[in-house]
Amino acid sequence: MSEPAPFITLENVAKTYGHGPDAVLAVSDVSFEIREGELLSLVGPSGCGKSTLLKILAELHDYDSGTVRIGNAASPFEPGRDVGMVFQQALLLKWRTITENVLLPAEILGLPMAASRERARDLLEMVGLAEVGDRYPYELSGGMQQRAAIARALVHNPKLILMDEPFGALDALTRERMNLELLKIWRESGKTIVFVTHGIHEAVFLGTHVAVLTAGPARMADHFAVDLPHPRRLDMKTTEAFGAYARRIYRLLGME
Repeated sequence: MSEPAPFITLENVAKTYGHGPDAVLAVSDVSFEIREGELLSLVGPSGCGKSTLLKILAELHDYDSGTVRIGNAASPFEPGRDVGMVFQQALLLKWRTITENVLLPAEILGLPMAASRERARDLLEMVGLAEVGDRYPYELSGGMQQRAAIARALVHNPKLILMDEPFGALDALTRERMNLELLKIWRESGKTIVFVTHGIHEAVFLGTHVAVLTAGPARMADHFAVDLPHPRRLDMKTTEAFGAYARRIYRLLGME
């Protein structure tokens, strides 16, 4: 059987901010493919254009050259409806309960609220927050707030989840736990995820595939599958197979 068509294709994408002598080349010649249900880790140094690529995928930014295709005949794509985003900060509205925060995209999109409220309850249970839906953000830890932000990104049932260093502000132990939580959520939801990080080990641990970007302007250094078993366990990080993937990225980024 032939492989399914890519859900996302980028070919030689470039993006420049500004014009003339003040122009800044943010992304240069980036190409990769993602199939539905994959989790792509997008890894590279700070300031290399990773967040710009996410905004291009969300159609929040245009691009100057190249090709971006999202969706296919079996799964057409509407960016306003089919993207969920998670940022480094949870960005929960402090005057709304956790359930009300999760429901926000459904309200904005005008979705039926009875069904959306039931989905929000299911999602809060999936992310381990079933008991705190009536609490306010200040009553939750940073990791719990990020889990609520992930539930919010899923409530309108998007096809694509874009995550911009969502665990970067968490302490190391909480970040490890959130990596495990994210993989559980990804398995249970079946969503396509693009996860931006500058953590090399995090990229390998999470990704079914890894795309490596050089220092800005972002240019593709490599794009490869991560052949590690699922479910992933933290002790995999001590294996030779895991170390080989990490060393491959270190070499590409000139860090060996």
